[in-house]
Amino acid sequence: MPPSTTLVSKTKCTIFPDRKSDIQSLKLSVSDIPFPMLSCQYIQKGVLFTSPPFSFHHLLILLQQSLSATLSHFPPLAARLATDSHGHVHIVCNDDGIDFLVAKAPQLSIKQVLPPGEDVPNCVKEFFAYDNTISYSGHSMPLAAVQVTELMDGVFIGCTVNHAVTDGTSFWHFFNTLAEISKGASKISKSPDFCRKTVFNSVLKFPHGEPTVTFATYEPLRERILHFSREAILKLKYRANYVALCSAMEVGDARQEIGAHQDDDIQDGGELPTQAAPKAGANEPYYFGNAIQSIPTYAEAGELLAKDLSWGADLLHKNVVAHDDGTVRRGVAEWEEQPRLFPLGNLDGASIAMGSSPRFPMYDNDFGWGRPLAVRSSRANKFEGKISALPGREGDGSVDLEVVLAAETMAGLEKDVEIMQYVCEYSHMQRS
Repeated sequence: MPPSTTLVSKTKCTIFPDRKSDIQSLKLSVSDIPFPMLSCQYIQKGVLFTSPPFSFHHLLILLQQSLSATLSHFPPLAARLATDSHGHVHIVCNDDGIDFLVAKAPQLSIKQVLPPGEDVPNCVKEFFAYDNTISYSGHSMPLAAVQVTELMDGVFIGCTVNHAVTDGTSFWHFFNTLAEISKGASKISKSPDFCRKTVFNSVLKFPHGEPTVTFATYEPLRERILHFSREAILKLKYRANYVALCSAMEVGDARQEIGAHQDDDIQDGGELPTQAAPKAGANEPYYFGNAIQSIPTYAEAGELLAKDLSWGADLLHKNVVAHDDGTVRRGVAEWEEQPRLFPLGNLDGASIAMGSSPRFPMYDNDFGWGRPLAVRSSRANKFEGKISALPGREGDGSVDLEVVLAAETMAGLEKDVEIMQYVCEYSHMQRS
């Protein structure tokens, strides 16, 4: 395993857009503020590559130039937050730029970053900027940062973006565009839409007071990537339906809770964020901002265990289907009537939260010498029971789950044959 500290050097500069923004200000929407975007941490996700067929110095020049060009298409990322005299929070597109960091870890290899069948090593957390920084801090610091880390035999490109400015869809749109321009595209394929004339637009002020993180960032947790091949997914679908993975993890979590508490009356809650704006018919496909709402689902742990996998999957499925246009609009209206910041985390220790999506184009980031080997994230917004769904590298319908659990719960999950029979070994060394 790699040592806890692997970086031997780290430098920083500012990258500015290569042309001035034609957008002055964007007001944060109902979806940007309450769930709980201003009070949660910056998004931190990145991709691992083999070393490029040219020098690291050449790569840095290429990325700096490409980043400058990309920011001109995404002016909100080179902006700052500001709260006006009426209490409304805005993205002021002033072209102040973002941080570009360069780090070197010459003793760290790809094999150490991707140890098969083991926890995600702590060294991965060093590949990102702005650890433990909440999005409200965008009032005084950049809204994004890119860090490039040179390894013994590879390169990691980590991106950190303010969560009040982007959701996962917008984050990967920006990342994909950076890769597209780095590869030599003279024109981007998908232009972002910054229109704020949506169902989420609100005239309300931000709730009084500066927000704080609502979950413990110090608790000792384990993190593993569980890989489910296309064949494993098909078997799960056969048993249940397309949300079977979330249901399977819910059952595993309930089993560990009952083992710890000897009480089958525990309410085990699952929470799925959903892309809400398309359901409301309120935005273009490339809307840049947050367009998500959560879907809480509750069940008694004892009942969840007593039923077949399909029962829990059906429960989740019904909630997702019921989250229609009317539900989205009611959620907006309720928040306008009573503005508040929703808590993030696992407050009672009996819940899981499923985030991200295997449909995000995370592996469509070819900077000129091939697709990534792996996708990884840092500490941001992680707590016990947080699970992020990622596409498998094969791109054939396989799925990776980034699972964060307390050590005891993770150990129990690893012994759970009901779940682990579907988990496959991941061959990251297939580098084509």
